[in-house]
Amino acid sequence: MSRDPLLQPFQLKHLTLKNRIMISSHEPAYPEDGLPKQRYRAYHEERARAGVALTMTAGSAIVSRDSPPVFNNILAYKDEVVPWMKELTDACHEHGAAVMIQLTHLGRRTGWAKGDWLTAVSPSYNREASHRAFPKKIEDWDIERIIADYTDAAERMKMAGLDGIELQAYGHLMDQFWSPLTNTLDAPYGGSLDNRLRFTFEVLASIRRRLGNEFIVGIRYTADEMTEGGITKEEGIQISRRLRDSGMVDFLNVIRGRIDTDAALTDVIPIQGMPNSPHLDFAGEIRAATGMTTFHAAKIPDVATARHAIASGKLDMVGMTRAHIADPHIVRKIIEGREDAIRPCVGANYCLDRIYQGGEAYCIHNAATGRELSMPHVVAASERKKRVVVVGAGPAGLEAARIASERGHAVTVLEAASDPGGQVRLTARSERRREMISIIDWRMERCLEQGVDFRFNTWAEAADVTALNPDVVIIATGGLPHTEVLRKGNEFVVSAWDIIAGDVPPGSNVLVYDDAGDHVALQAAEIVAATGAKVEIVTPDRTFSPEVMAMNLVPYMRSLQKLDTTFTVTFRLEEVERQGNMLLARFGSDYGGVNKERLVDQVVVNHGTIPLDDIYFELKPMSSNLGELSQRQLLAGESQSIVRNPDGKFQLFRIGDAISARNTHAAIYDALRLMKDV
Repeated sequence: MSRDPLLQPFQLKHLTLKNRIMISSHEPAYPEDGLPKQRYRAYHEERARAGVALTMTAGSAIVSRDSPPVFNNILAYKDEVVPWMKELTDACHEHGAAVMIQLTHLGRRTGWAKGDWLTAVSPSYNREASHRAFPKKIEDWDIERIIADYTDAAERMKMAGLDGIELQAYGHLMDQFWSPLTNTLDAPYGGSLDNRLRFTFEVLASIRRRLGNEFIVGIRYTADEMTEGGITKEEGIQISRRLRDSGMVDFLNVIRGRIDTDAALTDVIPIQGMPNSPHLDFAGEIRAATGMTTFHAAKIPDVATARHAIASGKLDMVGMTRAHIADPHIVRKIIEGREDAIRPCVGANYCLDRIYQGGEAYCIHNAATGRELSMPHVVAASERKKRVVVVGAGPAGLEAARIASERGHAVTVLEAASDPGGQVRLTARSERRREMISIIDWRMERCLEQGVDFRFNTWAEAADVTALNPDVVIIATGGLPHTEVLRKGNEFVVSAWDIIAGDVPPGSNVLVYDDAGDHVALQAAEIVAATGAKVEIVTPDRTFSPEVMAMNLVPYMRSLQKLDTTFTVTFRLEEVERQGNMLLARFGSDYGGVNKERLVDQVVVNHGTIPLDDIYFELKPMSSNLGELSQRQLLAGESQSIVRNPDGKFQLFRIGDAISARNTHAAIYDALRLMKDV
């Protein structure tokens, strides 16, 4: 038996959890027709196979039709959900993992123009800022119906063989009853704390009557809204004790804060640059105050913190949810004594930000997550060993080198810079985004373990590549900033990269023109604004920084608003000309008929990158495939076999920004899906 606190079993009622690590309820937005089909099952089974004790499915499986899903939730009100949930549960049980699901009614946290176009309901008329629906004030017959819906959904989960359920009470209907900020009802469901809790206890009582006392039922809830007029810490402790004393709740899963705005949500689920485990001590206080089995998850990305959470008695089960999105094999690597090989969660929050923008959860640097049916988390060895040359040691190049070396190929990487990383290394210069460098460091460590030959400070020419007698050449040279975007005056602008790298000092009255919409413009603006300069960010888009997405935007806004930065949308920079020692910037609008001017001393442009692809075109006529990629073979998971030039000595491919400006995830995905079959 291991003495590691994380590897000790835990008894929850009749259920033995084989260790203390869990994946908390979350919705990766993989359902099809509201059902957790093969893709959903494969995602959870991968983590169960690797040793996690408990996987919580479905952040917010929907119990009622008037709670339409806002991020492709599982529809627990459908009878058809039962066989799919049973298939998922059986698959995880085969690997010794317990399975639970979170059930909810979203209340006002949805939109009326979704699903069946039924009116949202809530204990007040107050609209939630994030989802914008004005709810109907809930009536007694709504309450009666929704209690029945909760009970029916819980029964479906028991029929599917799940080990338990968790009710959601933060930001959703249940705690919309709890909070004085969202409950304006009269008695018996409004007013006193007991009245505000009545709906929750009626739901619990109904579930217990139907399912009995043995079935495991927990609740994930906010015990402190940290907002004036909301649930206080003292009231949260009272709620916790009432839940305990009811005898109907088997575990508490503690949250702190609110989720009704982007900023509030980001404090509940912190991203990179924000403190790790900010609510862990608070969860420990709830456990101490109640003596209840306590779960918690909120930016606990590393094994050391998770181990402390258990060893110190703050938690009974520790949630490492985004960490398992980055690396599903955390528990296996702990057991094997290979914690240093765990792929780190860098807190980029690409996963959750995509969900809240209507997409699917993908990890910024594990392209196999969510693609378990087609992409391996561990690549198989190749039957034929090849010599692979990779040009460029950014995220795409390092991923290509990692996969190729793990398949047993001999790999050489040529990199012009003195260090690996490319644009990620530049990004990590920001103190708030320094965790991004772990994307590079982790790959370097894996490559060095596999004996990859790195040659830095090497500006690769075609002759340098061919001298290595490669079988396969991967061009991962990335791109250079594209600033030639104006009708006139391109010579007067500098790139956002120039500012971030420190190659150009910031001006004192600066225009940042951004029509790429990614992190780069905001990082540059923050650097300039921090000097005390006047900064205006202008974009031709109808919103600024759309690629940054909601939760990642929060820290930038908190910083830039304090620095008095101006944001201007729907104007396109067309010309810049010198006017004395200043620059005159002229704008038009895609909507027509409007022109503006600004007099500044510096114009910073963010317009993505142009591929740095000279070496690709030099090598192309020497290659057997003339650089051609078979999309059919790529998508089918087959080896590339195109031959356009029988005299060619090697296959040649481009990946990442050496093809076109995209993002880190796209670059890594390019490398994984190509190299896994080389």
